[in-house]
Amino acid sequence: MTAPNRADLVPVLALCLWPLLCGEAVASGEALLIPVDGSIGVATGEMVERGLATSAEQGAELVILRLDTPGGLDTAMRRIIKAILASQIPVAAYVAPSGARAASAGTYILYAAHIAAMAPATNLGAATPVQLGGAFPGIGEPETPEGKKGEAAGAKDAMERKLVNDAVAYIRGLATLRGRNADWAEQAVRESVSLNAQAALEAGVIDLVAPNVQSLLHDIDGRSVDLPGGPRALATDGLAVRELEPGWRARLLAVITDPNVAYVLLIIGIYGILFELANPGAVLPGVIGGISLILALYALQLLPVNYAGLALILIGVAFMAAEAFVPSFGALGLGGLVAFLAGSVILMDERGMPISPAVIASTGLASGAFFVWVLSRLVRLRRRAPVVGTEHLIGAIGEALDDFGAGDQGSGRVRVAGEIWSASTDSPVHRGQRVRVLSITGLHLSVTPEHEE
Repeated sequence: MTAPNRADLVPVLALCLWPLLCGEAVASGEALLIPVDGSIGVATGEMVERGLATSAEQGAELVILRLDTPGGLDTAMRRIIKAILASQIPVAAYVAPSGARAASAGTYILYAAHIAAMAPATNLGAATPVQLGGAFPGIGEPETPEGKKGEAAGAKDAMERKLVNDAVAYIRGLATLRGRNADWAEQAVRESVSLNAQAALEAGVIDLVAPNVQSLLHDIDGRSVDLPGGPRALATDGLAVRELEPGWRARLLAVITDPNVAYVLLIIGIYGILFELANPGAVLPGVIGGISLILALYALQLLPVNYAGLALILIGVAFMAAEAFVPSFGALGLGGLVAFLAGSVILMDERGMPISPAVIASTGLASGAFFVWVLSRLVRLRRRAPVVGTEHLIGAIGEALDDFGAGDQGSGRVRVAGEIWSASTDSPVHRGQRVRVLSITGLHLSVTPEHEE
């Protein structure tokens, strides 16, 4: 029996090692489940894009987006929808588990998917774009005594109508493409209405209600969906399902691109750098501040930032810090605090993921406390400011360094205010005795023993 040729072992080893080398691969005839949980942000969009690309490369039968979201960034939502519309693999949006919701941005994604499904006791809707700091048309807008809104309110209404009309056109286009209820979609945008799973099925908003993923795969088996390459019949009954695990990059992005985290990192970075500049050699504040500032700037360039808000935050911190070096009786500090809070409120120029008011209030209180501490310290320093000249030595208490007698015949040295002076006295003075300064002539003091005051 001849020994096997080494060259013949190469294909065998390659086949054995292939599953280890390609751990992210999706097997042919497999369904990939991508969880979309929590607010939809940059990390969510990147994870969905990566999952769809991997599925297409490996020839998966189906991609399931399991939705449980209150909404999120408009830019991330549109990124996900573009990836779905361009996908060569059928995509099923599935609101699950029971108790989940697909609100706001989740509703748009559900409408864009080839298959729309919900688990029992779930809901979708409330797709009106959130306008920061104001109501939507017809909701809570005060009128002038003449019954007409002011020019500012009119301009605000015009902008809000543009936003709502744009959202309506977008979701109606998705509904028409997938053959779903476009009228209810418009109502969800204009009136923020919602539907439960059974009502959504009866209204033609979704395709089916399924209690679990296996039931979903069984019910959609044999259905035909339209892909960019043409119609395709689904063969999903009994498919194996693998859940996509987010990588370390997606996890990091999910943390730092949260508006609240990015904002806190920005504040820590600014104050860390300022502390290091004020105390050279401290090192640790500079290291923490530098890392935090870089992470914050990276996150902010991924988020829709209002740069006027960022400028106000920087100016506010600069003014509060300047109060310690340019005394202005609180004007700089107070103005800086106002600029800081205003910039924090308008920093995120996006509807759906504003910075939490609690986070803004906490950082504002911390900055205000810092400003008050600096101001009070300056007031104390001014009260203790030394008098210029030698007149302040009169009446000061000192210590005799020599024994010397009375009159001009006896003189010696005394220590007053940390300095050594020559002195004379009308009464004998002993070394170590406390003396009080009566007058000063040039660099010579006239003193008297303290008990003869």
